[in-house]
Amino acid sequence: MTVVRATLPGDSHVHSEWSWDAPHGSMEQACRTAVTLGLPAIVFTEHVDFTSRRMLVGTVPDWQADLVEDGILTPPSFDLAAYLKCLDDCRDRFPAISIGSGLELGEPHWHQDRVAETLSRARFDRILASAHLMRDEAGARVTVSAAFRSSPAPAVVRTYLTEVCALITEFDGFDVLAHIDYAVRSWPASAGPYQVADFSQDYRQVLALLAAKGKALEINTRVPLHRDIVRWWHDLKGPAITFASDAHRPDNVADGFKEAVAEAAGFAPSPDSLGLWVRR
Repeated sequence: MTVVRATLPGDSHVHSEWSWDAPHGSMEQACRTAVTLGLPAIVFTEHVDFTSRRMLVGTVPDWQADLVEDGILTPPSFDLAAYLKCLDDCRDRFPAISIGSGLELGEPHWHQDRVAETLSRARFDRILASAHLMRDEAGARVTVSAAFRSSPAPAVVRTYLTEVCALITEFDGFDVLAHIDYAVRSWPASAGPYQVADFSQDYRQVLALLAAKGKALEINTRVPLHRDIVRWWHDLKGPAITFASDAHRPDNVADGFKEAVAEAAGFAPSPDSLGLWVRR
């Protein structure tokens, strides 16, 4: 971890031990990292996933083996009570920063009733909506990495962004769209360099729908969000952004934030200590 003593925004997308895919997560240690970096806030947006998915051969780590049966991984239930207790403990232990509660809802438009039941159980400071899976051209629900194995890379990105449009259109119970460029994480080297300009109209369609709903766009630094997408968001009157490391390890909190802030022209901090930046 590199300690950067600079004015950084809050990290609005962090996973701890309460996310099923973060075996090295630690809410306490992530808070320590945030304090060391001088962040104003950190939001623990734990995974709530209801979509089972077929895993590619050889892609299941040992720590996920118990979740897989006949090649199908089924995410476990989220332990809300334990998460909230841990959150309260950390708030007592780290009064110097704002510690927000949150969820990252995977494919919430596919599971509206179960999502509604989850959201009714507590009040959360930040709700992220994300798509980690998509429907392929035949309508089957697949992981993005699996889609790249069976379809041309440009088609996968466009089909993924069509799924994100469906999420925004069909589901309203969220504050921020997470990692709009999630498909890029699996872009195959065999397809040549990824060029964001090739998908400008597809991204703009997503951004226009998101802006019309008054939601925020996440600048996810796991794979640095291309500056053109941020510029398109501003041009389309997008109201706000958040900064997100998507950290699954404490040492990755706020990774890439200094560079991301430099790319966020047209947005500035609001009085919201939990990291929301609004149009200038």
